[in-house]
Amino acid sequence: MLFSVLRKSRLTRLLAAWLATICLASVSFAADNVYQEPDSFLQEAFGHTPQPSVLWLTRDVQAEAARILGHAPTQLRQRYWTDGSRTAWVLEEIGKEDLITAGFVVKNGRIEQSRVLIYRENRGGEVRYPAFLRQFQGAALSADNRLDKNIDGISGATLSVHAMERMARVALYFDQVARRK
Repeated sequence: MLFSVLRKSRLTRLLAAWLATICLASVSFAADNVYQEPDSFLQEAFGHTPQPSVLWLTRDVQAEAARILGHAPTQLRQRYWTDGSRTAWVLEEIGKEDLITAGFVVKNGRIEQSRVLIYRENRGGEVRYPAFLRQFQGAALSADNRLDKNIDGISGATLSVHAMERMARVALYFDQVARRK
């Protein structure tokens, strides 16, 4: 009898340790990976943080943004920053299940810089690496609001890659609209 009690308590301890490990692992996967704060991104892009401007998303702009994103934009206005020749956009898009926050600097209708600022997914974080992000440099929109460059995917990060492409396209589109105003 003593042996079975000891065996049960050992089994209980092992089970409790296993559950604690699972819980801690899920908490760490859910944590935000902040690679750069948006203010720091803007400071780096402009050398200072300009005052934000606002692009109001009219029905026409919302309709085209929805076509680009595959869903309606969640906001009625989009903040952006400009120094006259360049604009910076901090955007969010769902990867697989969670938001990815990225920053894009656009100059003369082309992406000058892209950066993953906050990554919340539990996989696919390779989109933050410079080797992947360099593919966006110099990209512009074609006539049908697609990127004029092919972006190579990353195995295991397909949905994050697509989210980054959609954000790049919408940043370029918003830049066009803001410059027309």
